[in-house]
Amino acid sequence: MPMFDSSYAWWNGGIIAVIILFAVWSVVWKGFALYRAGANRSPAWFVCLLIFNTLGILEILYLFVFGKKKTVEAPVYQAPPAN
Repeated sequence: MPMFDSSYAWWNGGIIAVIILFAVWSVVWKGFALYRAGANRSPAWFVCLLIFNTLGILEILYLFVFGKKKTVEAPVYQAPPAN
């Protein structure tokens, strides 16, 4: 008796499709998050995002919560008083 019945062939194809879908989902979010971490010069976040695979959850949190671009306000110079 075979270990796996052929009636499970649809299930195996479905699992492979889900795995491919999760992989693409994760790679897309990881790419955006790594780009933002590099642009923000956050090496700790960059390494964490590179090492840990969380199906995009950590990446989405970084993009929308923790990794906001830091805005630096330009100093306002005043003209010297006229004599």
